[in-house]
Amino acid sequence: MFRNKRIIGMVMSLVLVLGLMIMPATVSFAAGHDTLTIVHVNDVHGRLEENDYDGTLGYPKMKTFLDGLREEDPNLLLLHAGDSFHGTIPANLTEGEAVVDVMNAMEFDAMVPGNHDFNFGYERLLELKAMSDFDILGANVVKEDGTSDFDPYMVYEMENGMRVGVFGLATEETKTKSHPNNTMGIEFADIIESGNDAVEALEEMEVDIIVALIHLGIDESSVDTAYKLADNVEGIDLIVDGHSHDVTGEERNGAYIVQAGNYLNHIGVVKVSMVDGELAFESTQHPYEELKELVADEYIAGMIAETTAPIEEMQQEVVGNTLVELDGVRDNVRAGETNLGNLITDAMIVASGADVALTNGGGIRASIDAGEITLGEVLEAFPFTNVLTNIEVTGEELMLALEHGVKDYPATAGQFPHVSGMSYTFDPNQEVGSRIVSLMIGGEPVVMEETYMLVTNDFLAAGGDGYTMFEGKEILAYSGLLSEVLEDYLRANPEISPAVEGRIVALPMTEPPAEPEPAPEPEPAPSEDIAYVVKPGDWLSKIGAAYGVEWRVLAEYNNLANPNLIFPGQVINIPQ
Repeated sequence: MFRNKRIIGMVMSLVLVLGLMIMPATVSFAAGHDTLTIVHVNDVHGRLEENDYDGTLGYPKMKTFLDGLREEDPNLLLLHAGDSFHGTIPANLTEGEAVVDVMNAMEFDAMVPGNHDFNFGYERLLELKAMSDFDILGANVVKEDGTSDFDPYMVYEMENGMRVGVFGLATEETKTKSHPNNTMGIEFADIIESGNDAVEALEEMEVDIIVALIHLGIDESSVDTAYKLADNVEGIDLIVDGHSHDVTGEERNGAYIVQAGNYLNHIGVVKVSMVDGELAFESTQHPYEELKELVADEYIAGMIAETTAPIEEMQQEVVGNTLVELDGVRDNVRAGETNLGNLITDAMIVASGADVALTNGGGIRASIDAGEITLGEVLEAFPFTNVLTNIEVTGEELMLALEHGVKDYPATAGQFPHVSGMSYTFDPNQEVGSRIVSLMIGGEPVVMEETYMLVTNDFLAAGGDGYTMFEGKEILAYSGLLSEVLEDYLRANPEISPAVEGRIVALPMTEPPAEPEPAPEPEPAPSEDIAYVVKPGDWLSKIGAAYGVEWRVLAEYNNLANPNLIFPGQVINIPQ
């Protein structure tokens, strides 16, 4: 299909030099082709082949679906809203090249870099960009000197004469949701300012429709969202989004927002037409169950087979056996304890010799079925190239880390902490920052001033996922990749049956009372004592330090059965 692509810089420069005022043209379609078809996917995470377990359609069957759409409408634009290059064995072992090759063959037109597309490092992303026949757009991805290695936008001229302007916006969360080293020297400019600049430029280039191709998401935990963009930037007709793994098609402030799930479990299709002189959008989502009976495209399937053949034998090697399914379900590992979270953190302790282990639920990407465990399954569950990292932390810093880890609960969040060598209880009814009500290390209450050896992954140790309390710590030791550590553990323990043990306890959510009950009057303290009323965020050693009293003295003096469990409003008598 002929398509005149990449009409950008020179035209824009001429417009500016000549000082021309070019108004947006009225949309006009050639006879016989009165529509535009936009196909969109997002958050494929390197999944090239069909996988019935997580509803992955795979690119070979998607190609067959695309061919049918292109027969119906040759004016088709194929867009990817980010998180494409990283996440599976073929993707990771080729550092994204296998994915680029397949996307080239699929005839993608444009993509925006998602946070995980930076996982191999910024320089590697630029190498992948150079290999790509499609455009990688990043209007807000800038270097410290203000320049950018990415085109902010492109104009695609379709066969019917329609000019489609597409600009890209990447998420600022890349700074914490990829290893911080991957974005050193890179900034993510404000989405509203970048969006307004892109829309203004595209309008001056006489485009007929403006598409924002973004990796921002629509969930509340995202720093910036597609909703924020739609509410604050006028002139966008269609927003093709990713990042939050939602399936949606909705209108917002004159812009139509679409997102197509993840892993190719949905293929999104937007039909654009003219109704009474105005653009109209019809969005449909085509789930895996609808498309799985399609015949796979032989050429794309052959490409993938050629890539995966050298590593297929390695993937099939059995490294252990589990008597139970190992739970790596996304919603479970991002909101609570699972047996796979326990298994990996136990393996981290064994490999590192640390006192305690902590890893983020967002780093666990797949479950493992009961029975034989293959190396491929291990790599699928832990695809990231993160290495074990030993650092020293105080009990207080561990408390801060856990408070950060549970701050979004009951919402799912990638920073949710899985642990070994310690256990914790938190109360989601309390304010953020004051939720941890108990932290036990080695069966004993945490000592805030004491130093502990923590093993985590290098992503968190560098402040990733918002764990800034670890940032800048001296690295005492590095160990292997998480996948390698688990492989070694399984080989040493060839039959396992990990369980949920109560390492992480969330107290029940309660409805707030209709009217707040008055705080109980503090019991009068002896004249020689100070009656201290506990505030949110207090712990016993913190109170003791303020009055020069050791926490054990306070615990004994106040007959506290659990010194680590005190509550706002409780009275602590401080001897003088």
